[in-house]
Amino acid sequence: MERTLILCLILLLCFPMAYGGYYSKTESRVSNLRKATNLRFFFHGILGGENTTAVTVARANSSLLGPSNSIVVDHAPLTVGPEPTSKTIGNAQGLEVFAGRDTTTVVVYLDFGFTEGELNGSSISVFSRNPATETQRELAVIGGRGKFKLAEGYALLKTTFISNTSLVVEYNVTVIHY
Repeated sequence: MERTLILCLILLLCFPMAYGGYYSKTESRVSNLRKATNLRFFFHGILGGENTTAVTVARANSSLLGPSNSIVVDHAPLTVGPEPTSKTIGNAQGLEVFAGRDTTTVVVYLDFGFTEGELNGSSISVFSRNPATETQRELAVIGGRGKFKLAEGYALLKTTFISNTSLVVEYNVTVIHY
């Protein structure tokens, strides 16, 4: 009996089970195929009025939670320059979640779809906390499609213009993709 137990322990330690792990061995097969693309564009948000690009679709009904706690959907143009008349190269669609008592930090999910040039039909997705009152901010690139399959990277944001009804945000994005 003792020999059988020792033999079983030796077999278990020397020959791991084929099933039972929650992951498999990771092999690097495509690391030399990765590319980096740098993008610069401008997000134009219009808050209210006839051409609004952001609409609040849900808001908490509680005075205890403060003025935030809402969900906003976006569909805003992306341009090559900060002027509203600049050439449109795509659009941003997504959600902004204002959560908690801090009304200056927003959780952002946006998909930037490109409609012009060699990026036509491609998109990148960002998801991160956005401390909107800071001069420079950073969002994580979490994916993409088209030219940006399996994308990752980061976006540096800088608000170049803000008023009660509109804002312009400059995006400098580094995308690592295949």
